[in-house]
Amino acid sequence: MNNSQQTARVGLFFLLGLALIYVTYETLSGGKTFSRSGYTVVAGFPNLQDLKPTDDVRMAGVRIGSVYVTRLGKGRAEAVLQIDPQYTIPSDASATIVMAGIIGTDYISIDLGTTQAPALKDGAEIKTKITPDIASIMTQMAELGHKLDSALSSISNAVNGSGPDGGVFQKFNRLLSENQTKIDASMTNLQEITGKINRGEGTLGKLVNDSKLHDDLLAAVGDFKATASEAKNVMASAQTVLDQVKAGQGALGVLVYDKQAAEDLKFTLHDIRDFSDKISKGQGTLGKLINDDSLYFGLQGTLKKADRAMDGLNDSGPISAVGSLSKSLF
Repeated sequence: MNNSQQTARVGLFFLLGLALIYVTYETLSGGKTFSRSGYTVVAGFPNLQDLKPTDDVRMAGVRIGSVYVTRLGKGRAEAVLQIDPQYTIPSDASATIVMAGIIGTDYISIDLGTTQAPALKDGAEIKTKITPDIASIMTQMAELGHKLDSALSSISNAVNGSGPDGGVFQKFNRLLSENQTKIDASMTNLQEITGKINRGEGTLGKLVNDSKLHDDLLAAVGDFKATASEAKNVMASAQTVLDQVKAGQGALGVLVYDKQAAEDLKFTLHDIRDFSDKISKGQGTLGKLINDDSLYFGLQGTLKKADRAMDGLNDSGPISAVGSLSKSLF
């Protein structure tokens, strides 16, 4: 093989290597190495986590573009999203960073939004939502494990005890030992009380064992229920009367709510008071009759004369009787 053929083969392999490198790079970059089509959308996050350029941008699981570049903005990190021209993103849609599996790469997930909202234009900013990444979740779980371990240690120390006084079980055991005599006496008294109850001694024992007392108690309870029911009926009747009074019905209702009736009653009471004052002062016929003693004695004398005249009638004739009656009275 001459040098020219060997040089041609080396050049061919070199070109094939370049072509392979180009195809690989085009595949990884989404076919946008030398040209940018579509439009860009800016998504701001406090932390981009492991997001990097060429990562997918998906809407409802469908790839609609890729991450063009990542950068730092004012107080936040920004991802510029390159969206394919055939897809539109509603202005009320929101973007989140999602991990594709436990060891997968991150990607941008965009929800569908609403069809009534206008589409985002080139260079517009999309709303974002923060989702915890696996690292923060693992950190929180580790902190929770430490707190749980501390709580279990505290409970163990409280139960088992780490000081000279011991834990709860030791204190409870010591309390039982120190008060064993009192506990035995209390149990003995309790046995005596339950024995008396079983034998029907005492009020509680009779109540438990005496069926007649039990029946009397039930009867008393029944009477109490009947009394309560009657009281309830009385209260209902009283409420009815009160409602009638409030409605201005009946004599009492008219008296309370009828102004004219109240004025008439007021005048009537005033007249009765004037009448009683005149009687007490001896004014008028009835007042003089009650307060003047002479009228009383005169009436008493007249009645005596009439009595004597009636006695005379029994002994005289009709004419004589008339004359005797006139003489007796006048």
